[in-house]
Amino acid sequence: MIYVQGGTFTMGCTNEQGSDCYDSEKPSHSVTVSSYSIGKYEVTQAQWRAVMGSNPSHFSGCDNCPVENVSWDDIQGFIRKLNSQTGKTYRLPTEAEWEYAARGGNKSRGYKYAGSNDVGSVAWYDDNSNSKTHSVGQKSPNELGIYDMSGNVWEWCSDWDGAYSSSSQSNPKGASSGTIRVLRGGSWTTRARNCRSSIRGNCPPDARDSAFGFRLVL
Repeated sequence: MIYVQGGTFTMGCTNEQGSDCYDSEKPSHSVTVSSYSIGKYEVTQAQWRAVMGSNPSHFSGCDNCPVENVSWDDIQGFIRKLNSQTGKTYRLPTEAEWEYAARGGNKSRGYKYAGSNDVGSVAWYDDNSNSKTHSVGQKSPNELGIYDMSGNVWEWCSDWDGAYSSSSQSNPKGASSGTIRVLRGGSWTTRARNCRSSIRGNCPPDARDSAFGFRLVL
């Protein structure tokens, strides 16, 4: 886990995102988050198997690759077991926590992607992935030393999907209810535009895909 010191940042369609923003990333707005720790890497197939005794991944046989083909609902079961085994309180990041960490927290240098303006240096995406996931931590980390927040697999967040507000917020948790959950960061299947730090994806919480994985917050 990487410690992320809390702070205030502008979430959503900021200047460095340029003309690549989608409407779902607007309006940009000020968000304050408290300190937390987040996974240095996406949760791997080996880690999932150690807790759950099985490996649901489409690209199985790669212990250090991110676990994928897991739904938001599946991950809740994983977290319950992990917390029971460890006595700790792991959870999925909120969308705000995820974006703050991807942007480099209070060490942010204002990059378009998580750690660089050059997507290929930090992300496995459609142009370089060879149509598959890759072992975590092979690309360059971002300013906080976190890997693969752009590309490799989309990462589930805890939030229900909802429109942004223009007002400043503190530790937002997303919409109060809904039918779809948030995914962040792009994946091995997506083009560069969809690997930006402010990109927002969403899917029903029971959806599984070989491009869907996650990392944990403590």
